[in-house]
Amino acid sequence: MTPPPPPPALQKNQLFVGTFVHSKSLNQLEYLHDASVAVDKSGRIVAIELQCRDQATAAETLCSKLGWDAAADVEVRVCKEGQFFFPGFIDTHIHAPQYPNAGIFGNSTLLDWLNKYTFPMEASLAALPRARRVYSQVVRRTLSHGTTAAAYYATIDVAATNLLADLCLAAGQRAFVGRVCMDRNAPDNYIDKGGPAAVLARTMETIDHMRTIDPEGDIVAPILTPRFAPACTPETMSRLGDVARDQDLRIQTHISENVGEIALVREQYPDSRDYASVYDMFGLLTKRTVLAHAVHLTDDEVALVAKRGAKVAHCPCSNSALTSGECPVRWLLDRDIDVGLGTDVSGGYAPSILEAARLASLVSRHLAMPYNSQGDAARAPSDVDKKRREEATLGVEEVLHLATRGGAKVLGLDHKVGGFEVGMEWDAQLVGLNMVADNGDDEGDDESNSNNGCGVIVADPHEGNVDVFGWETWDERIAKWLFNGDDRNTKMVWVKGRLVHQRPSS
Repeated sequence: MTPPPPPPALQKNQLFVGTFVHSKSLNQLEYLHDASVAVDKSGRIVAIELQCRDQATAAETLCSKLGWDAAADVEVRVCKEGQFFFPGFIDTHIHAPQYPNAGIFGNSTLLDWLNKYTFPMEASLAALPRARRVYSQVVRRTLSHGTTAAAYYATIDVAATNLLADLCLAAGQRAFVGRVCMDRNAPDNYIDKGGPAAVLARTMETIDHMRTIDPEGDIVAPILTPRFAPACTPETMSRLGDVARDQDLRIQTHISENVGEIALVREQYPDSRDYASVYDMFGLLTKRTVLAHAVHLTDDEVALVAKRGAKVAHCPCSNSALTSGECPVRWLLDRDIDVGLGTDVSGGYAPSILEAARLASLVSRHLAMPYNSQGDAARAPSDVDKKRREEATLGVEEVLHLATRGGAKVLGLDHKVGGFEVGMEWDAQLVGLNMVADNGDDEGDDESNSNNGCGVIVADPHEGNVDVFGWETWDERIAKWLFNGDDRNTKMVWVKGRLVHQRPSS
């Protein structure tokens, strides 16, 4: 198979004008109104100017400063009313081959779900036409939801894994792509055969392929992917740990998602103190490791994860769908563990990080509920209960931080994406909310604006569910987007300055 050509170079410098919203810290969003961001042909932000109310002002101010020819060498994009620029979302944990099963999980829990739904679907993607169909769609779909970077689990198949990397590169989506390693506790028709040496050889084939198609790892890069401890022999994990160390590779795996899984690890490694220690003894718990779920970590495990600098991919959709549990994210953050968000398709039902962000907020509120009155409806919460409740809850600013800068840090991309600053790369989405027209009354029910010919008002299907009336603060607009938004609000998406998605109505 001939590797795809690299994405074409940008032909023009770009100016983006309007409102920019991004996370400054865990609990602070910054709003840059009437601003202009200049992006050069390498896709990097080279200047930010405030007080640019229109295209002419932005072009005059920034093009003059940068020596750009505004007429011939600059493309300008101006926000409309109700629109704003936001950093691209980062999905720190997603299983690309499972996408056809999104929303299908029945009443199963993790280990049953793997055997009933997941392994058969993954095995079927050894057929490359089927893999191309699935992988092309999952890349398109995640881009349409504003996901500019993703950490993908592929399958055990080398050719299908390489195909996923090819498709990500061709589409322009940043991706860490990992061939799944699993040489025990798997079906006979879907298991790494030939022993640890063969597992490693197949993994190196995919690593070499990605280094060939994208030598700098700028868009696509490999990531070692032992599925989880129960599915890998000790020798395989040891060899993967050696490769990770020798080649400074990133690692992704699962940890403490489900109590049955934890019991299985304890049975397999009776001499190990805990689940995290299993990864640690094989050199797989490092500052470049992404641990998905981490729902049931003990105090000792959290201390070890923090000491090693490993990161956590919080997956609230799948944790809830498979009744795995509720990850205490605040507890992890307070112990200096970096946390991002993962859709975990298809345990997670939606390929949207915005959905993961709102679920992260709601799950945190579930964790806070025991502190309302501790079961005594007649007793008002104490000051201690109130403090614990507030500490457990994740606000709008915090979950959007996890969706952008948090995810960037988890994947080691925080030096170039996740926010709008000079020197960072333009990974961004243009978000549009529905501005309700002022028709002279509070309801805005002028049928002449949107009528199906039968006197029935018809909502614009392109604008989504977020209605803005104009009196909302910007904090309120962002909250409405978080809790009501979807891909209809994602009008355009850029990765490294390149437009990679545009809704037809935009």
